[in-house]
Amino acid sequence: MNRVLFYASVIVRALVLAGVLGGTSYLFSAEQAKTDATTWSFDQDHASEAPKGFSFGRTGQGRPGRWVVQAEQDAPSGPNVLAQVDTDATDSRFPVAVVNEPILRDVRLSVKCKPVSGEVDQACGLVFRYQDENNYYVTRANALEGNVRLYHVVKGARQQFAEWGGPVASGVWHELVVEARGEQFTVYWDGQKVITAQDKTFLDPGKVGMWTKADSVTYFDNLRVESLE
Repeated sequence: MNRVLFYASVIVRALVLAGVLGGTSYLFSAEQAKTDATTWSFDQDHASEAPKGFSFGRTGQGRPGRWVVQAEQDAPSGPNVLAQVDTDATDSRFPVAVVNEPILRDVRLSVKCKPVSGEVDQACGLVFRYQDENNYYVTRANALEGNVRLYHVVKGARQQFAEWGGPVASGVWHELVVEARGEQFTVYWDGQKVITAQDKTFLDPGKVGMWTKADSVTYFDNLRVESLE
């Protein structure tokens, strides 16, 4: 290939990645192009409103959750977080906020979360293979109990199938990560592998998102989803 053709090919590839060709206006980061990962930092959303691209539900009883974007000085990515701020103390109340897309089966899902308050619970969780508000997987950490657990929820009923006990501090930021590959699940808490388990309740693709329990006021930031398919 001569020098002119070489530089022409470089320019064409750059235009494709920038979304210029074909009339599109998308700009992909190098990370997205390589890993097919997406992160929601909530920094472009309006404060006191629900974030765009999300749907909301509630498993169990009690009031629906109230999910709002708000500014927090210690947000991991700054300036905004997504907060669940309704304090209905119904014990069997599980508010969820799920991303409308993508819909995946095998996935690596992570979030930064801070349990802020709650007398019944102080929980932060991740849902995956979410079919609807009554059918999904959830891994969650609880600051009042000092544990991380993995459940499947079928027709609104939770069934725990794995657990780890250890430090889950209130009022500080943590990182919760789950990897799902077929029937295999791995959960990480603050960079430590804490759960490995198997389950085949849900093998179909589903949505992903965030979860709390009862009167938990919990902040979330940098929800990141990466396809493993």
